[in-house]
Amino acid sequence: MMMKRFRYFWLLALCWGVTLQANAQHLQAGFDAREYEELLRLSIRHRDTPWRQVSTPAPASRLVYRSPVTGLQNRWDLWLRPDGVGIISIRGTTGAAESWMENFYAGMIAAQGSIHLNDTTNFPYRVATDSAAYVHVGWMIGLASLAPDIVQKIKAYYRQGIHEYIIMGHSQGGAIAFLLRSYLAYLDDPDMPKDIVYKTYCSAAPKPGNLYYAYDFDYLTRNGWGFRIVNARDWVPETPFSLQTTRDMNPVSPFPYVKPLLKKQKLLVRWVVRSLYNKMDRSSRKASRRMAHTLGPLLGKRVKQSLPGYVQPPFAPSNAYMTAGSPVILQPTPAYYARYPFDGKNVFVHHQMEQYLFLLHAQYAEAFR
Repeated sequence: MMMKRFRYFWLLALCWGVTLQANAQHLQAGFDAREYEELLRLSIRHRDTPWRQVSTPAPASRLVYRSPVTGLQNRWDLWLRPDGVGIISIRGTTGAAESWMENFYAGMIAAQGSIHLNDTTNFPYRVATDSAAYVHVGWMIGLASLAPDIVQKIKAYYRQGIHEYIIMGHSQGGAIAFLLRSYLAYLDDPDMPKDIVYKTYCSAAPKPGNLYYAYDFDYLTRNGWGFRIVNARDWVPETPFSLQTTRDMNPVSPFPYVKPLLKKQKLLVRWVVRSLYNKMDRSSRKASRRMAHTLGPLLGKRVKQSLPGYVQPPFAPSNAYMTAGSPVILQPTPAYYARYPFDGKNVFVHHQMEQYLFLLHAQYAEAFR
């Protein structure tokens, strides 16, 4: 009898231990150099084609899905780590004109609305709670073309026990990764599980939206769950061009009340300050309108040629782009400059994934010993 009871409790303990192991969380907060290294190697695999194979070490993760090319040459991969963590890897800019057009189509749109991709596809979205938050329209088209497929796969693999995901993208892929993380946080879908853990690495990513979008993303991923990794000599994370006007500031700022406040000043002071203020305010607003028109509605005509049925959303009167995510800065070293010199023509010399890997190993050498 005692032996039977012992076996029973032993089997119960074993099953309980297996259950605890299955429910253990593998993703941890904070930047992990080895984790990021694996993600970069997976991103490099987007270059794999039937006629060209990437010659990098075989990744520990396993590719389980590669999406078709959609939107403006957008694509994503789903990888599974040996510990059961899913990795959503979003492809960056390709050599196709449509892919570059997605980057330059930089008008700002509201962080909540819909993208009408074609006659059969309308994509409602919400990527921030603040009504003052705006995002890049081109990368929202990228998100709109990828997100339904991503959500479908997350649901399917959730039923197989995959409850943790890393969202990763390099360059354009990093910009879309910002928006995807926000979209999943605010997705209004009762069938989407609410206990999924997400961690986000936006590598060499340009600025995805304005300050109020950045505030929302940084709050959403606070305490070590969302990163932007930047080579300090890479110019791509400095784009798109940003121009701030008084309209882009919080309404409680003093700038809208400058003129009423000036009435209390002496005539000469009032005249000088008002003149200077009007010159700066008018010039910045004029430049902002010109930039918004060129990068929004004007370029949108070209986008419609690539996406028949696409309807341009309303554009915001703003171009105040801002970086987002907890910064991880990779500082170049003398050895780096010697290996990757700028010759005046190779403008992407500091933007490639190989260079990011070099700096990662130099700056976090202890993690790879």
